[in-house]
Amino acid sequence: MRSDLANRIEAVLFVAEKPVSRSELARIAGATPRQLDGALAELGAAYEGTGLRLQHDGDEWQIATAPEMAPFVASYLGADRLRLSPASLETLSVIAYRQPITRAEVEAVRGVNCDQTIYTLMSRRLIEERGRKETPGRPILYGTTWEFLECFGLTSLDQLPAVMSEPVATEP
Repeated sequence: MRSDLANRIEAVLFVAEKPVSRSELARIAGATPRQLDGALAELGAAYEGTGLRLQHDGDEWQIATAPEMAPFVASYLGADRLRLSPASLETLSVIAYRQPITRAEVEAVRGVNCDQTIYTLMSRRLIEERGRKETPGRPILYGTTWEFLECFGLTSLDQLPAVMSEPVATEP
């Protein structure tokens, strides 16, 4: 049986339309930071082995579908968001690892125009605008979304695989 505090936090996260900060959860649930940590851990443990999980990105928390349930959720919602072309995956990877990043910076890495790919990723809610860069023209900065984390079964960006700094040499 879960604590009343864990149940209050679950109720708030269940109805939240966006991730909720730790400070807001503590305020709403009437908890100290230590009590909140315990309740979040309790709630996370309660979701183990279920179709849901508790995920966070920094200080923001959300209830999400467990990654192993993705095929069923995709079937219900339509799998468009999960089917990505190689160009979309490459663009998404650049954005995920270098965010916040401008379209021009993505294009410099990829070496091709990314207008349509960025539009597609935004329409599938895998990336979003994160503000504007303080340079001439004030270009839009892009970053990944909670939906990105959910689609790839991540609880935070810290779980992205490490990038190799140098290419691996292959023998001729």
